[in-house]
Amino acid sequence: MLVLSRKLNQSIMIGDDIRIVVVAVDRDQVKLGIEAPREVSVHRSEIYEEIQRTNRAAAETATAAPAPASRARLQPRKKSPSGH
Repeated sequence: MLVLSRKLNQSIMIGDDIRIVVVAVDRDQVKLGIEAPREVSVHRSEIYEEIQRTNRAAAETATAAPAPASRARLQPRKKSPSGH
């Protein structure tokens, strides 16, 4: 883990397009501002973990779901006496 010290209004860059700014510091709480492209998901870790649990449960439910009722097999059509 990389540990950095930052002061109020100072920032950290992640790659070329993610910026984390120290917005406020109050006793034991630090508020961070995050600038990232819209296509990058940003979540608090507890929310991210809940999303992952939900996704795993949904995937397990989908794979454990009973197979659809078997369909009657289609039989080839018999040719009519006229050959059509």
